[in-house]
Amino acid sequence: MAHVIFYEKPGCGGNARQKQALLESGHSVEARDLLSHHWSEAELLAFFRARPVAEWFNRASPRVKSGEVVPERVDAATALAMMRADPLLIRRPLLQVGNRCEAGWSEAVIHEWIGLSRHDVAEGCPKGEAHRPCPTPPAGFQPL
Repeated sequence: MAHVIFYEKPGCGGNARQKQALLESGHSVEARDLLSHHWSEAELLAFFRARPVAEWFNRASPRVKSGEVVPERVDAATALAMMRADPLLIRRPLLQVGNRCEAGWSEAVIHEWIGLSRHDVAEGCPKGEAHRPCPTPPAGFQPL
């Protein structure tokens, strides 16, 4: 089975369900805080690869939901600068196994890549779009 480096927003219920699905599939999970990591442009680009820039964004980010940031109107250089300044804009989770990196939770991609025994865990907030986003954890919070 694979050792998965899993960049998450600590306290996110959706990320918790995704990590559990990986564990139930026999993988080991090393959770890392996506919000406190000091991202370089090269690191972020490794996760986004050939995806369109609009797919790099977390659609549940308060700035995207409010219309302040419109992913379809942002170029790559601007997106990277914005995400480095505000990691809540980064689509999550970010997954890394060896040298391969993926952004977002696509059960089909993950199953083909490393294997996934559960196929009932969606990307996004389990509370739904109308619910307020989870608060940003306090400084020093350590994910499980």
